[in-house]
Amino acid sequence: MSVAFFDLDKTLLAANSASLWIRRELALGHITRWQAFRASLWMARYHLGFVSMQDALRAAIGQLAGTEVRPIQERTTAFYEEQVRPLYRPGALRALEEHRSAGDRLVLLTSSTGYLSELVARDLRLDAILCNRFEVNADGLHTGKPLGVVCFGEGKRTCAEDYAREVGARLSSCSFYTDSYSDLPVMEVVGKPVAVHPDQRLRREALRRGWPVVDWGVPRAGASLEGTSGADASPR
Repeated sequence: MSVAFFDLDKTLLAANSASLWIRRELALGHITRWQAFRASLWMARYHLGFVSMQDALRAAIGQLAGTEVRPIQERTTAFYEEQVRPLYRPGALRALEEHRSAGDRLVLLTSSTGYLSELVARDLRLDAILCNRFEVNADGLHTGKPLGVVCFGEGKRTCAEDYAREVGARLSSCSFYTDSYSDLPVMEVVGKPVAVHPDQRLRREALRRGWPVVDWGVPRAGASLEGTSGADASPR
């Protein structure tokens, strides 16, 4: 058995959904300018090396404490349909179908939320989702705590290892597609790591190690999920 793991933001999608979500929530008045600024500040501090992304994600999850689940689910659905669904890279859709035809399990491995990931998995007909999920109390309110390990960096590798063990797959026979250097812990343990539109650090590392670097293109206006023509998905 083989598993093909896929990152979401800037890999399957041609944008970062978290940044789009923050801008949308601010525009709709669901968060304040101060909250949006704090989120941006955490990201800036992470990129400057002052904090870990795990800490930033835990801080973001903590801000959900006391909020109701249903309104966020409903807003996420609207967000997905209006802004995220048109962003799938054409090469990503082809890669998914190639792995599906080969009989591989298709697994989303992302730092995104379970609310968004469920919608992605539904449309792309994925077999499993490994992502960040939130603890919810009996009243349907977020507690501000993550469920399980934070799915980022080493946490992503833990999630991939646990899933492979669960389905009886060897990571040495699995694939992983991502754009981010932060996913290096996963790329180092799978047999087929592939850099998709990689950031500069991952591109350098991929070239140094001889990993494939691919271009999955950008979505065309009006393209549907069924349309898979477009950019070259082959290694470069």
